[in-house]
Amino acid sequence: MILEGRTLAQQIRQSLPDRAEHVRQKLGRPICLCALGSTDDYAARLYLQKEVEAAKSLGLETHIFDLDQNTPPEGFLRAIETLAETSHIDAVLIPRPLPAQLADSSFADSLNPHQDVDGMSVKNLGRLFLCKTWQQVTSRVGFVPSTATAVMRLLDFHRIELAGKHAVVIGRSATVGRPLAHLLSCKNATVTLCHSYTDLPRAISGADIICSAAGTPGLLKTEWIKKGAVVIDISTNWKNNTLCGDADAQALTDAGISYSPVPGGVGPVTLAVLLENIILSGERKI
Repeated sequence: MILEGRTLAQQIRQSLPDRAEHVRQKLGRPICLCALGSTDDYAARLYLQKEVEAAKSLGLETHIFDLDQNTPPEGFLRAIETLAETSHIDAVLIPRPLPAQLADSSFADSLNPHQDVDGMSVKNLGRLFLCKTWQQVTSRVGFVPSTATAVMRLLDFHRIELAGKHAVVIGRSATVGRPLAHLLSCKNATVTLCHSYTDLPRAISGADIICSAAGTPGLLKTEWIKKGAVVIDISTNWKNNTLCGDADAQALTDAGISYSPVPGGVGPVTLAVLLENIILSGERKI
């Protein structure tokens, strides 16, 4: 079974134009999104432009501030602090990866959690990790990283049972792997979080659900995966000028393994969730 995401993304996005217009009428202005994005990473830049164009299509006001290898960390932090104090800016987006000199900066401390639509700030992540149950996750005020949320919604859409299952998450980034592992735990899955030091074949062999965000084409081998397991391929990699994930889709198909495709799986749902969060940042000001 192919766990496609375009149908779910369309469902999420269906109500967004009306919601955006409602906010515009109530606030007397459109919702305002500011993005600070690197110009050094081609794939990340393309995706950011896609996000901004999608926001514009909803009637939102958008601004992109360029970051590159010459952007000083002090200036980057000052820009975030200024945005945090600007009342008419509703949403701030800072896609990864950042230029090397900015990657270790403490920008997450300075993000306004009410503007932080991708759930990267210390406060939003801290509140998320204090949750133990799914009810606590859904009732909290704040934002959860959109890719992790998209995986959970995709699993729910395709009626993949999580309670009591063994889930493996490959990749321990602060915006995807770690929050996703926590969300799966809140849905009562038993979770193994893998990284570059993990014996991956051993970790995967007994898994019911495998979520891969390693960014390594061809990483997952079908012989490691048990019959009946589900693979959620989160990565977007370029190989031979073609977009692909961490798994070989044809090999998964031949082995009868259910999986989410790249493209067309988690990606469109992530964009839809992010747009929904941007709208929500405006709705919370009404």
